[in-house]
Amino acid sequence: MGQVRPYQYSFEGLDVWHNARKLVLEIYRLTDGFPDSERYGLTSQVRRAVVSVVSNIAEGSARKNKKDQGHFYQMAYSSLMEVAYQLILSVDLGFMDASIHDQLKLNISEISNKLNALYRSCY
Repeated sequence: MGQVRPYQYSFEGLDVWHNARKLVLEIYRLTDGFPDSERYGLTSQVRRAVVSVVSNIAEGSARKNKKDQGHFYQMAYSSLMEVAYQLILSVDLGFMDASIHDQLKLNISEISNKLNALYRSCY
């Protein structure tokens, strides 16, 4: 990852945001190897979904109302589940090895658990 300055925004202090940010980079690198025919299909879709995870965490952390925060953390979780399925599809289509998927699935599970904890802290 590139050089990042000291924390300026509240989301930068969240472990789940850092883990999701790393997942974004992993997905971008992985999808660079997807077929060109998928550039506007699965490649674009999984990239948008994984960026949505990180973006919703950031947006939720900026909300003053706990209910609003929870809403964005729930949206982040939903986008994460979208990524989880799209990676299964990537294996099914032969775009990714199952061993790579297994590692990504562990990362997704960790992010999922942290997102759920963050969501529960709002209620």
